[in-house]
Amino acid sequence: MIPTVPENRRAIWGWALYDWANSAFATTVMAGFFPIFFKQFWSHGADINLSTARLGLGNALAGLLVAIAAPVLGAMADRGRSRKLFLIRFALLGVGSTALLFYVRQGQWVGAILVYTAAIIGFSGANVFYDALLPHVARPDQYDRVSALGFAAGYLGGGLLFLLNVVMTLRPDLFGLPDSAAAVRWSFLTVAVWWGGFGLIAMRGFSEPAGAGDRMRLVDSIRSGFGQLVATLKRAREYTPVFLFLLAYWVYIDGVDTIIRMAVDYGLSLGFAATDLITALLMVQFIGFPAALLFGRLGQAWGVPRCLYLALGIYVGITLWGTFMQHRWEFFGLAAGVGLVQGGVQALSRSYYAALVPAERSAEFFGLYNMMGKFAAIIGPAMMGGVALAARNLLRAYGPADMAPKAVSQLASRISISSVVLLFVIGGVLFYLANRSNRQAGG
Repeated sequence: MIPTVPENRRAIWGWALYDWANSAFATTVMAGFFPIFFKQFWSHGADINLSTARLGLGNALAGLLVAIAAPVLGAMADRGRSRKLFLIRFALLGVGSTALLFYVRQGQWVGAILVYTAAIIGFSGANVFYDALLPHVARPDQYDRVSALGFAAGYLGGGLLFLLNVVMTLRPDLFGLPDSAAAVRWSFLTVAVWWGGFGLIAMRGFSEPAGAGDRMRLVDSIRSGFGQLVATLKRAREYTPVFLFLLAYWVYIDGVDTIIRMAVDYGLSLGFAATDLITALLMVQFIGFPAALLFGRLGQAWGVPRCLYLALGIYVGITLWGTFMQHRWEFFGLAAGVGLVQGGVQALSRSYYAALVPAERSAEFFGLYNMMGKFAAIIGPAMMGGVALAARNLLRAYGPADMAPKAVSQLASRISISSVVLLFVIGGVLFYLANRSNRQAGG
């Protein structure tokens, strides 16, 4: 039996408020301060390549654990009517671990990695159940706008706290702090307070509707969750549009994540200052706020498929622009373009998927959805690396004899970035097939 959707604004706003709360971790910690602080503070004195390897190992470990566990966790929650309960538990893990980053001292890179890994597991695990609650707080005709509202709230909330944290690090004296390092450590505490405080308010705003099953013992829930997941995979043919969409999503969201990550590295390779990178991150946040809301409305007016095709087309343009970018102002233009479509792709992908899956098993299916998201940014970087090496070797063998080594490397990098276009094109084709299959199935 499909749970009854509560028709009230409080549930919708409460659900969206959690995105406002947890996005502070995504902006200030994950995208902003942790990677830089890890190199300069927790790995102080270490070789730069060694510190990069350490950080990469921590990110990979956390991502792999979440990716493997997400579908089973979702199936467990569906069987035990525990979506909100699991959301709270994982959020508490994330909030507590983020706060602990304040206490990790200089040079303690092992402790920093372990605490950060726990925080990512809490953040990502909670998102499995947060996404899965969308069909239980909104009607199907509201999915696009409510999903977009959540992402918009996240962009605004995360951006506001990130702005405060940036000011803290640039002017620590205004906050009674001795230096920027202390400001960064205090920023981790502000994220924990923001995430936990607004998260608590959000949890009071909505409840999981009855009718999704009874709570179960943990051991029984795990066993049942594995059984349900295996059964779902065995009946994959019954969910052809779902699995085609998951494949499409994996490919094009890999492109989205690759562009996000490589834009910063690309800016550094062109000699842009750290302040330029921070400014670009803030631009993405504050442009993403109204853009996500706009895409939510466009999804209802034009239909989600058309809007996703539009967004993927814009990403093709962004990638090509980045390939030929020469000037500093173009880097900010690239950030603005990402801000315009990033939230739209995320919001409409989630709402389209919510409409595909059975509501009574939403956590299980969103576990699969989040698993694909966690395995994103694998194809793109690997493809870029291979293309860059091949292009460099070809240029050395057949390029102009007087071409400087630095020029060869830069041209090879530009060629490698252009290869990401393939992910958006292939993802778009797969999405077309998924949407056609859904129409044929009467969706």
